[in-house]
Amino acid sequence: MMRRIYYEKDSSRGAQGTLNRLRDEVEELRGAVSAKSDEAISEELADVLAWLASLANIVGIDLEGAAKRKYDNACPRCASSPCKCVEMQ
Repeated sequence: MMRRIYYEKDSSRGAQGTLNRLRDEVEELRGAVSAKSDEAISEELADVLAWLASLANIVGIDLEGAAKRKYDNACPRCASSPCKCVEMQ
């Protein structure tokens, strides 16, 4: 869907420009989380996902396939689901 809607426009911006937009959206998400606004968090999560998908399209990576290969229904570090890794502080 993101490829169909945005690929032509986003590919002219290039990977670095799109990565910069993704960074901006992550910062907006940080603000929404800090404000504890469910509506804003929902919107910003969607924006982050859209820009991430756009970046994957520009660099020629199948984002869904990459996630499935890496996570394969379990944590890639401990191979458990749910994850049993001990968080390092």
